[in-house]
Amino acid sequence: MTFPKLRIGDLVADIPIIQGGMGIGVSLSRLAAAVAGEGGIGVIATAGLGVLGTDRGQNYLEACISILREEIRKARKATRGVIGVNIMVALTNFADMVETSIAEGVDLILSGAGLPLDLPKYLKDGVKTKLVPIISSAKAARVICRRWWSRYHKLPDAFVVEGPMAGGHLGFSSEQIDDPNYSLEKIIPEVVEAVDAFEKEHGVRIPVIAAGGVYTGEDIHKFLELGASGVQMGTRFVATHECDADARFKQCYVDSKPEDLIIIESPVGMPGRAISNEFIEGIKEGQKKPFKCPYHCITSCNCTDSPYCIALALANAKKGNLKSGFAFAGKNAHRVDRIISVKELIASLQEEYDRTVAQRAEQERKASAGGS
Repeated sequence: MTFPKLRIGDLVADIPIIQGGMGIGVSLSRLAAAVAGEGGIGVIATAGLGVLGTDRGQNYLEACISILREEIRKARKATRGVIGVNIMVALTNFADMVETSIAEGVDLILSGAGLPLDLPKYLKDGVKTKLVPIISSAKAARVICRRWWSRYHKLPDAFVVEGPMAGGHLGFSSEQIDDPNYSLEKIIPEVVEAVDAFEKEHGVRIPVIAAGGVYTGEDIHKFLELGASGVQMGTRFVATHECDADARFKQCYVDSKPEDLIIIESPVGMPGRAISNEFIEGIKEGQKKPFKCPYHCITSCNCTDSPYCIALALANAKKGNLKSGFAFAGKNAHRVDRIISVKELIASLQEEYDRTVAQRAEQERKASAGGS
């Protein structure tokens, strides 16, 4: 048995897995290249890249561009696999990040944290970069398809559909996160149905990718059965040797318990899922971490009234300084029990997937034999 391939236009990934983009330096060229080298789609996250550059004495906005360029080139040098870039719509330098990524010839741009309604305007004739919005509902898929077609005569090359079990900032209200009506299992068929109408009308193929809480090979099989063409996984790839974060960041995943995975109200105005620690508890108790906003990296961030700078907190955590920050993580992070290589992770997912396929086939055989 083997995984089915993931096809996005003329892009072909040997396995149907996109590594989730994790910002402030958690997923850079090392992780992205490792995943792409194993046949998946590796993703470099652009959020907060300039924070890493300030360590070099660079201007934040200039550092965002120069570091992104460096990371894409390092990934390209390390692998011939598929490399993507995750760019949040809410970034104040969204246009710079898109233009730099396209100029460097990335295979695809994934964009969420807002609807990327004008993303196609950055494409020029001859550019082959695929555009993949990250959404949380069928309504969002329809809005984007209609807007892109009416303005640019183009449809998305794929959709990533992120459910409420994801880590980091979530596209749901606090009330919706635990509501079964908003589960990924319910949303995926709705998006597939919505996209199907545009596929038939325009004679194109728009793959749907399931994201948020996908943890095992059995999960991958489940979402493919629900109509998805692939999955996106973030949490699993943090717990790999190749992940670009500090070892102490990865270890907090290993040490986490189910009750440690909590929803916080982020300064950017969205709920987010993180691993609770002393920093977060201090904020809950009313502590403030004095700062002057040096970046203005997110358009929606309430940097004047916030008790802390989320960019600094996440950057500190990425560097292993968890007393001065915290880690975002998916709801299943507590299931991580050790750090392994990307190769080992992919192999284990393949084994679980194959076992699930075999079990389903056996169940169908028995059911067929019993009915005859």
